[in-house]
Amino acid sequence: MNKRMIKILMIGLFFPFFNCGDSPKQLSEVHNEPTGNEMIDLTNKLAKGWNTWNTRSVLSHVLLPESFAIDLQLKDNKSGDILKEALIGRRGDSIERVIPGFHAYDGSYTSLKLEWRDITVQVQSATKNDMLYVLVTPIKSADGDSLIINPKMLWEKEGVVSIDNNITAQTPSKTITAYIVGHQWEANSDTILTSLDQPIAISTDKDKSVEEIEKILNESRVAFAEMKTNYGESSELYNSMQSVLAWDQIYEPTNDRVITPVSRIWNTEWGGWVLFDWDTYFAAYMLSLDNKDLAYSNALAITKDITEGGFIPNWSCGFTKSKDRSQPPVGSYVIKQIYKQHKQKWLLHEVFNELLSWNRWWEKNRDVDGYLCWGSNPYDPGDNPEWLTQKNGKKQAALWESGLDNSPMYDDASFDSENHIMQLADVGLMSLYILDCQSLSEIAEELGKSDIAEELKVRESKYRNKLKTLWNNEFGLYLNKDLATGEFSYRLSPTLFYPLLAKVPDDLQANRMMAEHFYNPQEFWGEYILPSIARNDTAFKDNNYWRGRIWAPMNFLVYLGIRNYDLPKARKDIVEKSETLLLKSWIGENHIYENYNSETGQGDDIENSDKYYHWGALLSYIGLIEKGHVLAPELPIQGIN
Repeated sequence: MNKRMIKILMIGLFFPFFNCGDSPKQLSEVHNEPTGNEMIDLTNKLAKGWNTWNTRSVLSHVLLPESFAIDLQLKDNKSGDILKEALIGRRGDSIERVIPGFHAYDGSYTSLKLEWRDITVQVQSATKNDMLYVLVTPIKSADGDSLIINPKMLWEKEGVVSIDNNITAQTPSKTITAYIVGHQWEANSDTILTSLDQPIAISTDKDKSVEEIEKILNESRVAFAEMKTNYGESSELYNSMQSVLAWDQIYEPTNDRVITPVSRIWNTEWGGWVLFDWDTYFAAYMLSLDNKDLAYSNALAITKDITEGGFIPNWSCGFTKSKDRSQPPVGSYVIKQIYKQHKQKWLLHEVFNELLSWNRWWEKNRDVDGYLCWGSNPYDPGDNPEWLTQKNGKKQAALWESGLDNSPMYDDASFDSENHIMQLADVGLMSLYILDCQSLSEIAEELGKSDIAEELKVRESKYRNKLKTLWNNEFGLYLNKDLATGEFSYRLSPTLFYPLLAKVPDDLQANRMMAEHFYNPQEFWGEYILPSIARNDTAFKDNNYWRGRIWAPMNFLVYLGIRNYDLPKARKDIVEKSETLLLKSWIGENHIYENYNSETGQGDDIENSDKYYHWGALLSYIGLIEKGHVLAPELPIQGIN
């Protein structure tokens, strides 16, 4: 072992973060009630301890709030190449393949298998009494292949790291010492190098042997695995959902918060982190099942990223946020569901202003003759990257606002370039907006804001009556309407079932929608459902993103709508088919895909389907709701104890 002292000042050894846009203005004349320090307490509670907080690598074990990291890297002796960072689902030649295992939200146990070049290792970690235990077990390696241990400070936090007989990090708050156990090693510049010929243990707990660390890891694994037994026959559904949410959880230093973005790969491409509007609300809804704090943290993060224009942005990221467009308004509904689960009124107080501002914004900015349409308001992008801002005020940005970026529903829709709004009355948007009015009205009543509740009920009624005019009795379905020509559009998407969410159809209409379209094999029915465009649409064969592929949020929203009606067969079928689709790639692959092939059920057949995108787990959440692990979504706030 090389015992020479190496002292390193490790500041800024991470990618740069940028302030994420302007701070929101005071958005409403209502709700001046103090909420105390709940948000601060929440951050302090979550952002602490050892965990895989570093979005750039699942092999980076970081201690918060100190921001001291122990990064694990692999060196291939044959080529001399070093795998410095590892992510789940990365694509390309000679890339790493990470097979995610268990991951407790609090980092108390994690496990993964990593394959790269001719090296395969298992990496486990556990935390106990603030101590970190890591075990790297070689499964396959060649002579000279090595593990590199790279200790450092992250996110420009102050600290001095030194390597002598062990690793020491001196931070303003504490001294952390890590030990390499049971294996010879040598220091090489500012890293440690050790061969992959036997298990390597790293621990901050002095005098622990490899055998003792293995025992701690095994106990932690068993304790975590026992949680699944609470879900009985739904245990694999729970495991798939919990796993992707836990591995996607990161620390975001710019705003000092713990968040759960869609995937780590997306984060690295967007300056370190990105929150999409409805994606993040859905993540918060799923997290409300088993981790209230993370549910709150994500719901608050996206809601508090509201723009100065008064709407929740399509995205906010390490550079800025979208100031021209929003995304489907599911926030009030999700907040209502989270509140029903946990009944902490401070959350409602904390987000009410923003949700009300957002609700009012839709009517003021996206109304055409009483119908709601998608749009994009142009603005000066300043010095933000062109690839983020080049379509502002144009039709493509309006499609991005829909969340259905390239849906064939909008191929033929005209765009009003003067008012920057699509000339298509959108059934899906209007249905979700009615649901938003309903949900926010309930929240207002719960907060004693009866006047605002009444305001919301008036808007709900206005758009409910307008949505009814989009019912096509001859066709048996609600249809989008071209406002330039006055003609119905017959480009069919699952969004046309969303009126069920708002309880707009009567029972006869709901049954027709199911019988004539949901179960129509030329449109939506099949071995795998629901395709994002009807099977008989010319764009279905494109099998490209929203052009024919299956998306979990569509299944999820249609399922929630079906629950509002006496449709037992359709309800049973969408639950079972969603579960089958999810488990097809989860069992064996441990992947949760962004979208799926509507004919084969595959997720990895195209490049633009992220392999570990958290909202794919909504397919699991459907089953968990159906089996009673979540409070019935259709129940109102009132009467929930």
